[in-house]
Amino acid sequence: MQTFRKLAIGLIAACGIAGAQAQTPLKIGFIGELSGPQGALGQDQYDGFMMVVERNGGKLGGVPVQVIKEDTQLKPDVANQVVQRLIERDKVPIIAGVTFSNIMMAIHKTVTDKEIFLIGSNAGPSPIAGAACSPYQFVVSWQVDQLAEVFGVHANEKGYKKVYLMAPNYQAGKDFLSGFKRTFKGQILDEVYTPLNQPDFSAELTQLSAAKPDAVFVFYPGGLGINFVKQYQQAGLLGKVPLMSGGAVDGTTLPALKEAALGVLGAFPWGPDLDNAANKRFMEEFERKHNRIPAAFAAQGYDSALLLDSAIRKVKGNVADKRAFMAALKAGDFESVRGSFKFGNNNFPIQNFHIQEVAKDAKGRVSLKTIATPFKSQADSYHAQCAMK
Repeated sequence: MQTFRKLAIGLIAACGIAGAQAQTPLKIGFIGELSGPQGALGQDQYDGFMMVVERNGGKLGGVPVQVIKEDTQLKPDVANQVVQRLIERDKVPIIAGVTFSNIMMAIHKTVTDKEIFLIGSNAGPSPIAGAACSPYQFVVSWQVDQLAEVFGVHANEKGYKKVYLMAPNYQAGKDFLSGFKRTFKGQILDEVYTPLNQPDFSAELTQLSAAKPDAVFVFYPGGLGINFVKQYQQAGLLGKVPLMSGGAVDGTTLPALKEAALGVLGAFPWGPDLDNAANKRFMEEFERKHNRIPAAFAAQGYDSALLLDSAIRKVKGNVADKRAFMAALKAGDFESVRGSFKFGNNNFPIQNFHIQEVAKDAKGRVSLKTIATPFKSQADSYHAQCAMK
């Protein structure tokens, strides 16, 4: 009898341990710019990502998850420290987020070489779309050049012959301007790179005005975009010289810019007015929770969580089966806020790209209105350089 009692107690204890292990949360590191002038971008990514986690009661794919949020401060050395801590101390099998391309370039090889899954929801620098691609990367957003390439096509369609270019002097800025030049058929009057944290563009705007361009194309995300657009308006250029922008006008900058940005053009694969069921649900839930119009960063963060939700469910939470989890991610089996979604050979999306104009929506709020879709089911320009099939 005593032996039987001990055996029963042992079985109960074993079942309790197994149950506890079954409920051990799956750890996911989330890294992004969460402070400083660019903090709104990373926060928007995080807010979109966490909407899915919170809606599912703290789970993805039916599995409890622990999201470990880290601020990379737009500093590659800090990003490397954060990633090492997530991998070595926290033992995360997945790292999500990543806001800026210089941060992605700093951490990409470390993460993917250790066979940690990297689910990017914003930064998409050209090297990792091409020769430096990895089967452990899944970039849910877009390749940086594409937002510029679509503007090159738009400029051709509008008949612009002379365009002036500006961007910050780092990887994404160079990719943006390269992308525009790849598709624009006219003359580039000048190509100006400014320091990444420069807030004052008065000298550059004086030179720009003197060049008398037909249009201007810039890449200035976050706080840089707010400063640039305001100063562009103050210089008397807005409304006179068309401004095409990457990153300068979106849901993170328009609350500060308001009417000062009316007429400025932006481009994204997603827009708040896209007419599909997934986007309508996202918009309603996000606005109700955060009392603001989301930016594309939130939409991309939301989609990345939906991707993980689908893939984790397919492998029943066993992300340690790397080949199975990789295949589940590659399938991209979720309803994207963008509509159709699929990964190309380099694990970047093949998708539509829209031109959007800053305008007032049906509620009288300054937002983005989709006015054209020059690219449909478009792959990026670097995928052929990626060895993956």
